[in-house]
Amino acid sequence: MSEFKLVDGLFLYPTPAGAYQAISASETDKPRRFLKRLLQQPQTPALNVEQLLFLAESDDETKVLELLHHCQKLGWVQGVDSVIEAPQGALEDILPDLLGSISESGKVLLADEQGFYLATSGFPHEVAEELSALSADLATVHKRRSGLLVNNMGIASHAWAIVDAFGHSQIGFWPVFIGSHCFVIVIAGIPHFNQTEFVTLVWALSIRYTKRDS
Repeated sequence: MSEFKLVDGLFLYPTPAGAYQAISASETDKPRRFLKRLLQQPQTPALNVEQLLFLAESDDETKVLELLHHCQKLGWVQGVDSVIEAPQGALEDILPDLLGSISESGKVLLADEQGFYLATSGFPHEVAEELSALSADLATVHKRRSGLLVNNMGIASHAWAIVDAFGHSQIGFWPVFIGSHCFVIVIAGIPHFNQTEFVTLVWALSIRYTKRDS
């Protein structure tokens, strides 16, 4: 018997930190797979053992409750009182507003692995094109050199930045790993990944691009 007990009447919803954990690296472990699967659902699932077994792709009740406790302890999931539906609408319609809300400056874009931007907020077209091309170049460098950074220097982050003389980020590049795809979020100034809109952004991309892979 597990020492953990579920609270009745709640629905499982990722926190902004959980959404970031789900997409911040290509490597997968059990918590990341659990979070990714949660972000592929059409609505927040009921917090019960049956749904947890489904999300964890397991048949061991004790282990899935331990997994949930681990994710909750790290602030990656939360219980909400009512069902939240997955974001609706075409990505080209909903992405600009979502992107604009995750930066203090409102200047954000989402680029694909080929160096083309899918949506932008606040950047002129020409600037968005150049930043998207730069993000693809950085992704190539990161793929070649990340082993040194992670293994030899213990740097776990996959993000890159152009900084000023004081070390403050002027433009940041955050990779987003969803299914077999790698996108890059480019932000001028301070990111606001701690917003509900960031969860909605990751949720929308997860549903669209994992369906394409299946």
